[in-house]
Amino acid sequence: MTSAWRHLRRALCLEISSPRTSKLCPSLSHASWISGTKLGLHSKPKMPPCDFLPEKYQSLAYNHILEIHKKHLSPVATAFFQKPLLLHQGHMEWLFDSEGNRYLDFFSGIVTVSVGHCHPKVNAAAQKQLSCLWHTSSVFFHPPMHTYAEKLSALLPEPLKVIFLVNSGSEANDLAMLMARAHSNNTDIISFRGAYHGCSPYTLGMTNVVAYKTGLSSGMGCRSTMCPDVFRGPWGGSHCRDSPAQTIRKCSCVPDCCQAKEQYIEQFKDTLNTSVAKSIAGFFAEPIQGVNGIVQYPKGFLKEAFKLVRERGGVCIADEVQTGFGRLGSHFWGFQTHDVMPDIVTMAKGIGNGFPMAAVVTTPEIARSLAKRLLHFNTFGGNPLACTIGSAVLEVIEEEKLQENCQEVGTYMLLKLAKLRDEFDIVGDVRGKGLMIGIEMVQDKMSRQPLPPQEVSQIHEDCKNMGLIVGRGGIFSQTFRIAPPMCITKPEVDFAVEVFRSALIQHMERRAK
Repeated sequence: MTSAWRHLRRALCLEISSPRTSKLCPSLSHASWISGTKLGLHSKPKMPPCDFLPEKYQSLAYNHILEIHKKHLSPVATAFFQKPLLLHQGHMEWLFDSEGNRYLDFFSGIVTVSVGHCHPKVNAAAQKQLSCLWHTSSVFFHPPMHTYAEKLSALLPEPLKVIFLVNSGSEANDLAMLMARAHSNNTDIISFRGAYHGCSPYTLGMTNVVAYKTGLSSGMGCRSTMCPDVFRGPWGGSHCRDSPAQTIRKCSCVPDCCQAKEQYIEQFKDTLNTSVAKSIAGFFAEPIQGVNGIVQYPKGFLKEAFKLVRERGGVCIADEVQTGFGRLGSHFWGFQTHDVMPDIVTMAKGIGNGFPMAAVVTTPEIARSLAKRLLHFNTFGGNPLACTIGSAVLEVIEEEKLQENCQEVGTYMLLKLAKLRDEFDIVGDVRGKGLMIGIEMVQDKMSRQPLPPQEVSQIHEDCKNMGLIVGRGGIFSQTFRIAPPMCITKPEVDFAVEVFRSALIQHMERRAK
């Protein structure tokens, strides 16, 4: 019996500690929302205040929305919740639905809103550019593209200085695959099981999550290798990953010698020796797997894997679509947390704070290899509006010290969530770095078997009903993904943790019945 179950009737109180005050809400006192009264078992934790008032919703009726969706939009079921949310407006870390309900957004439109919904500086920059020049293709020059290229390249180490601007993460990874093959004159590309690198015909070959696999021919020349997951995989334990929250599995690793890493490297070598040609095109890796549930690798694994790939003639590609732009806190790019230098970096999502924008950055040598083989062109890539928004996002990250906020607030949240893992037997693992966090749900810690999807879904619904939006991930959809806008504060973390605790207590009460 866990300590949480023993203390079901203990008061749910919010703990506040020296929050970072939002510049947009100077009039709000953090003390104004601290309740001195005890919350009942099913009372909703009190939501932090927001002085933003959304406009009244005056568009299509909810039932009409459902009819249109059923009749005219994709039949693939992707919407969260039994009754899908009809969102109306956003402001920084907050979302408002058509009924005027407010939600704390801890998923950022699938790790896409980096600096905050409708950030005023980004809005102003976009509006100014809209009145000047919306679009011209790259057959003409325009200052926003060149300004952005200079700003972005300054944030990347040598020799990663040549930028290809595109529109989405799938498109960026698609182009990176082509670059790797053009430069190496080889075909085979390796990616991890559990990886998500896109849903285009090319990238589907590297995406190794069953829901995205198809019986149709696609992604030829792609091979998967074991994901070095120190929680769910066969090796790994309490000393293996770069996170303030380690798995409770024990291991005999020491700081300078990770035995789990060595075991997983042997599996990687086995893939190289059995599943690909003697010379390969490349290896794709997310610094932390996103869709698979914020999976982290043993320290030192990527460094050794990159070395092995280069010995086979391949190039190393870091997929920073979810991990880039300071989200991990300690570094601006996820690959820097592994002390590696990729040959190609792909990026999207947070690059434009939700505006369709992406990029591939590589070395002059690899860029020339592609140019010899292909007249690469993109109608919308690098358009004036996208580049203006991208520049504004970079300025906000620096001016508001959002990378530092990810480090401070993310570590604070990880440690608080780790306490929930200690309280509840169904919380198997809490992991991550900065503001990219996973909470893996299990039937019990001993078996590590995934909590059934319907039970995870109910906890998900309960969080939403209390005003918190989180994501889902993992092979079995068993992991909650937490990746809020990078502007969140500690009081909002306190609220989110109490909501999650309350949802877990409600779940355990249902189980007991």
